[in-house]
Amino acid sequence: MGEVFAGRYELIDPIGRGGAGAVWRAWDHRRRRYVAAKVLLQSDAHTLLRFVREQALRIDHPHVLAPASWAADDDKVLFTMDLVAGGSLAHVIGDYGPLPPRFVCLLLDQLLSGLAAVHAEGVVHRDIKPANILMEATGTGRPHLRLSDFGISMRKGEPRLTETNYVVGTPGYFAPEQLLGAEPDFTADLFAVGLVALYLLQGRRPDSQALVEHHLAHGTPSAPEGIPEPLWQVLAGLLQPDPQARFRTATGARKALSAAVELLPAPSPGEEPVEIFDQLGPLPAGFGPGGPARGPSGDPRGNPAGVPAPAAAGTPTGDAPAAAGAVPPPPPTPPPAAAAPSTGPAPAPQPPYRPYPYPPAPAPAPAPASGPSETGSFHLPPPVPHPAPSFDRAPTAAVLQGPPTAPTAPAGPARRPGPPPKVAVPVLLLALVSLAVGFWALTQV
Repeated sequence: MGEVFAGRYELIDPIGRGGAGAVWRAWDHRRRRYVAAKVLLQSDAHTLLRFVREQALRIDHPHVLAPASWAADDDKVLFTMDLVAGGSLAHVIGDYGPLPPRFVCLLLDQLLSGLAAVHAEGVVHRDIKPANILMEATGTGRPHLRLSDFGISMRKGEPRLTETNYVVGTPGYFAPEQLLGAEPDFTADLFAVGLVALYLLQGRRPDSQALVEHHLAHGTPSAPEGIPEPLWQVLAGLLQPDPQARFRTATGARKALSAAVELLPAPSPGEEPVEIFDQLGPLPAGFGPGGPARGPSGDPRGNPAGVPAPAAAGTPTGDAPAAAGAVPPPPPTPPPAAAAPSTGPAPAPQPPYRPYPYPPAPAPAPAPASGPSETGSFHLPPPVPHPAPSFDRAPTAAVLQGPPTAPTAPAGPARRPGPPPKVAVPVLLLALVSLAVGFWALTQV
């Protein structure tokens, strides 16, 4: 069984790793479903602040994979998301190479739809790349794309967590203005979308620097080989070096893409369908489609608290089956020990055992142990009994002996000693002289 995080999320196996955290497949014991859990690997203030920003993002959209919940356990924190099993766009290119234009247009439309929802919340993603665009395992059916990893995203107007002479993101998918230190904007995300589209159509990572230099020196280049002209016109609008000449919104780019799809040639009859495989692989031993075979404490699933399940009514607990309606036999009594011969009267015979109507006597409570308990605390020994005074009995003779003594008056305050004679005599003489001078002055008036 895996490690249970915060008493709820059981980490099963790692499925990905990023700059700030590792992504695990986990079982949510509360909601009883599999989730993806991103566990933060670092605990410095800068990383924690990014974590707080990412887990606070709540965008409900079918093509956005945003955090759903979070938990903390000691010095570790994680947040959870839906589990997406089809891998990323990088896996798809690794399986098939360049993709058909119509298939790319379908993926691009879903990506722009999710990005429009992100931008509507005032959030700039800042790290759009094939590895952050995940796919549901839909087989040969309609593909379903999810935009993920909002670790360095930020809302417009929020303070930046990097210095002005630093840029965050993935090299090769930067917009030109990002390299110049401009404030993050929606148009930078749209430039990265254009680079992702080129990656899907060509099957290799595009050279963004050469593309920008060609734009600046010769204007918009002609459509590369294998890219239909209507689709290239949309991509060229996303890849303009000047952000003012670019599409301003994801919704505007999506409308232009929809019009371009109408002009694309029909797919060839022998075109191989693109299948999105399950990239996660089978579950480890002890886990099934309905969750772990046993609970987090080692008990059967559905009883994680460790409480034994009660036996069904009328079901015997022994090895042999009991007849229906039969009274259970009394427990076997140990054979009596050999006793010494006694000359006294024989003990009275005990009544025969009857299960009814006499209820079984309650079992005595176990004595408290002196070792540590299950929770790590310690049981204290029982307190020593002390005789308590009783007010129901008459006073004893010892109490009545002798007359009551009067309470002793408290002693008065102690006298403080005066000054020593060396000081007192000169002061008194000076006071007498002053008094004499005062009387003399009064007689002269």
